[in-house]
Amino acid sequence: MIYLLRHGETVWNSLGRFQGQKDSSLTERGIEQADQAAKLLKKEIAGSERSFQLYVSPLGRTQETAARVKRILPLATQLDPRLMEVTTGSWDGMTTFEIDNEFPGMLDGSDAFDWYFKSPDGESFDAACARAKDWISGIDGPAVAISHGLFGRLVRGVYSGLSKREMLELPVPQDGFYRLCDREFSLVSASSDPIGLSA
Repeated sequence: MIYLLRHGETVWNSLGRFQGQKDSSLTERGIEQADQAAKLLKKEIAGSERSFQLYVSPLGRTQETAARVKRILPLATQLDPRLMEVTTGSWDGMTTFEIDNEFPGMLDGSDAFDWYFKSPDGESFDAACARAKDWISGIDGPAVAISHGLFGRLVRGVYSGLSKREMLELPVPQDGFYRLCDREFSLVSASSDPIGLSA
């Protein structure tokens, strides 16, 4: 059993700026989202006889989120670089508008889902998926992971055997998290009934 969380909203999220492996702080809304996710998670694992390990991307926004979670659930924690966001290299920290202006033509033919992998010096889709697969294969017990939007899509997609397109089109909410079990995943959120998704 893996519970996969995305960090709360950041300043750059609110500005439409792709962070990659750069950082910006959680907004007030992001702090509220992290607190809400922690309460939902506590409800999910309450009464479990199994001990959960918390794995956290070492980037600042995930560590901020983890600190909020640990106020409610004091889990044993391990920083894991494999959970870091996909990097777009020199595009990290930019908006698509800025990229289009500074790198004319590089986004031609791309859409809202696949542009991340058009960067000339960023991480490739295959390399990022290999990183996700490596992380999943190393999990040998109940786990909670705090990662990122794009990389969280890949973790879910690799876990459930989805195609590249299916992975990239997965939703990335910040007001809930995903339960991964038996090669399927479902959303746990206060604002909606759990939605089951499988391969």
